Amino acid sequence: MRSTYQLLMDADVNPLRHLPPAQRFQIMTYLSLVWTTIFCAAAGAWIWFGHLVIAHILVALGFLITGWAFKQVNRANTYRDYPLKDGTARYDDVWGG
Repeated sequence: MRSTYQLLMDADVNPLRHLPPAQRFQIMTYLSLVWTTIFCAAAGAWIWFGHLVIAHILVALGFLITGWAFKQVNRANTYRDYPLKDGTARYDDVWGG
């Protein structure tokens, strides 16, 4: 259980670990908003409809969004992946970013 939690929630272990800390924080904040919305909607659906079907669909959708976000990070190329031909640093690489 602990390793599963770390795989998802620990920014040093999950697939977002290769991103700069600010981007990691932004994506994790977005994903927390997604999961909060899913569980709130599932609780509301339970009261209104009394069926677990909507809750299961929302959880599956959450897994799809989370998996999509983790997969996009592994495929994303930034301008840092394409250095200048003259060997000079990019504007924010000067500061070690």
